[in-house]
Order: sequence, then structure tokens, then C-alpha cells
Amino acid sequence: MTENTPKKSVTIGGPGSNAAFPVLSGTVGPDVIDIRKLYGETGLFTYDPGFTSTAACRSKITYIDGDEGILLHRGYRIEDLAEHSSFLETAYLILFGELPTADEYSNFMSGVTYHTMIHDQINYLYRGFRRDAHPMAVMVAVVGALSAFYHEDLDTNDPHHRLIASYRLVAKIPTIAAMAYKYSVGQPFMYPRNDLSYPENFLYMMFGVPCEPWQEKPTLSKALEKIFILHADHEQNASTSTVRLVGSTGASPYAAISAGIASLWGPAHGGANEAVVNMLGEIGSVERIPEFIARAKDKDDPFRLMGFGHRVYKNYDPRAGVLKSSADEVLEELGKGDNPKLAIARELERIALEDDYFRDRKLFPNVDFYSGIILEAMGIPTKMFTAIFALARTVGWMAQWNEMMEDPEQKIGRPRQLYTGAAQRPYVAIDKRR
Repeated sequence: MTENTPKKSVTIGGPGSNAAFPVLSGTVGPDVIDIRKLYGETGLFTYDPGFTSTAACRSKITYIDGDEGILLHRGYRIEDLAEHSSFLETAYLILFGELPTADEYSNFMSGVTYHTMIHDQINYLYRGFRRDAHPMAVMVAVVGALSAFYHEDLDTNDPHHRLIASYRLVAKIPTIAAMAYKYSVGQPFMYPRNDLSYPENFLYMMFGVPCEPWQEKPTLSKALEKIFILHADHEQNASTSTVRLVGSTGASPYAAISAGIASLWGPAHGGANEAVVNMLGEIGSVERIPEFIARAKDKDDPFRLMGFGHRVYKNYDPRAGVLKSSADEVLEELGKGDNPKLAIARELERIALEDDYFRDRKLFPNVDFYSGIILEAMGIPTKMFTAIFALARTVGWMAQWNEMMEDPEQKIGRPRQLYTGAAQRPYVAIDKRR
């Protein structure tokens, strides 16, 4: 990232307070105006609700071109990673910037594998929750509680300590998520197995029982691996920005990731795939699709087609295409090729790609559209969908947190505001108020 010559600058301000600000260029993507000295030189702030026009950091991790439907991790297309890579290899790439050599990959897998168990006292935390507690509520609490178990030797300014925290979180989140599910159904916790792959181990901890040998599920493991890869990172979204904001205070990374999980929980963010499955169930059959399409077009009807459109993508979400083929494979393997929800989803997608109403508004299927169908077919309850999203996104959060900690320009987050409340006024005694 370079600061361009003064010839490439933008003048901002009003009468008597004009100032020129340099324009910065990244590797790809739009240039940005450097307004760090805006207030000092003009006495003005910017007003940007949702920060949709604000770059809050420099990053080398993920690049999105929403107009073209492109998603890159460290320069690699998401389609190529989903097709050829594994989740842990993608995790290594996101964390360290390059694809690993064979030795580096082996060491990384071993490091993650041998951190998957959690402190035995954490088991007792689960007893404090209601059995019907949402898994995301449990994960927010348990991941935050890791700060109490790994705090004495944690120096966030030490790269080695940050590396250990990264290994711990990537390794332990699947165990914590699976335990949340097991607790909700009253089954014993299944401890992780070091002989299983990352996605297969999660399936084992979710669905294994002590009284029966585990039968590996290669097709399901492969589909889950793709879901993990596709959700590993997605630039400066709400939850990632939350992790960076909390981390900017110097808080424990476990607290920062807990905050990220809380942010991800919202239905407008990570909870969208759960909402998609609920919507498909509400539609019920292909024959009723026209009714719901009409409702979606009615500006006075609060109904929305979940899984369509994206804050960033104004084209087909590249992750949705990958999951569409995975949905076919999984449902065929499970003997659910005639799944009514898949039939509804396919017809909705066809309409979205052909109907001018959806095309004009760039409402194309996104990653949530098919991920929920796959997870439901695998027997994963809808309440666990967002927990699995959090599981996969943890690697991206940790990479972003690490990058922030290493950034010499990073400061504690402190957005400004446009104040619209009362101006200064005198205090009136209670007996004189009218």
C-alpha cells in the first residue's frame, strides 16, 4: 500500500477550511482517501452509517470484488481452494499468508490436532445452561471463559503467544460446539479423536456415541470440509470488525472471539442459513412459490426471501455455486435427492436468475442459500447452523486479530458520531419542572 503523489489527492472541507488529503492505492480494488488528519485540518468528521464507505484497516488476507463475484484468500480463488484444498490447509494459508509445504502442513495439522481437547473443568460450565439454550449462547459463554483458563502466560504482544492462542482456538472450537449440541440432547460428550480429519472429527463428536463404533462418513465429511473452507474468512464483515474492535483494546483473544461469535449470531449475518431453511419450510412446496415471490415483491409485505442478495456481492456469490453441487452430492448419498426443500430452492434460484425484479436488484443466491439445506440433510439441527459458521470463521478471526496486533498504525477503535440530541441546558430542580 503506497501513498500517492500530491497530484493524486482530494480536497475536503468548506469555506475557509479546505484541505487536501492523499489517496492510497491497494494491490487491487478501489483507492481510498486518507482522512486520518481530517478533523485536525478541517474540524469535520465523516458520516458513514454502517461504515460502508470506510476502510478501517490495511489487510493482506481477503479480497472481495462484489461486482464481479470474486473472493480471494491471499490471492487464491475460493473456487480453487474449495475444489483442491482442505480446511486446515486453507486455515494455514489464511493465518500465515502462503500455502504450506508438506512438512509445514504436517506440523500444523499435528499442532491443531493435539490442542483439540479442552480443560476438564470446562465440562462443568455446560451444567449451568438450560438444555434448550441456543448453541450460540453457549459458545459465547464458553469461548469467553477460555480467558480464565489461558491467561497467566498470555502476552498478546508476543508473536509466539499469539500463535499458541490461534492453535488453541482453531482446535478447540469444534469440541466446544459439538459439546453444546450433545448437552442439548442429553447425550455424553464425545472427546476428540486424533486419528480423524478435522471435519470427520467434528462429525464424530456431534453424532458418535460411546456404545457404538464410529462409521466414517466420507461424503458428509467432504461436504462439511467445503462449508468450512467457504466460511473461513470474508474480509471486514460485522463479526470480523467486532473481533478487531475488541482486540484493539488489548483484550484477550478469547474475549475477542467470543464477541465475534455474538456478532455472528444475528439473523442478518451468520444466522441467515438457519432463516433460509425456516423459509423453505414455510413455503412448503414448489406450487406455492409464486405466492411467496409476489409477497417478496410487495413493498408493504414484511416477508423477505432469505438467502438472496448480499451486502457486498452484486453478482452471483461464488461460494453459492460451490455449495450447489455439494448439495446434490450429499442429498444423493443420503437418498434424499427428491428433498422438497431442495426442489423449492432450485426453483427459487431459477426465478432469481431469470426474473427482472431480482436481476435489477442484484438479488442472487448467496452462500447461506444452500449451506442450510446441506447441513439439515446431514442431520444437523438448525440451531447448530450458526455455530458451525462460527467454527469455520474462527480461523479468519484469528488471522485478522493477528494482523491487527502486528499493524503499527492500529489504534483503539473509537468511531465518532453526528450528535442530534439536546444542546447544553441548565438543570431544573424537580419542584420547578413542568
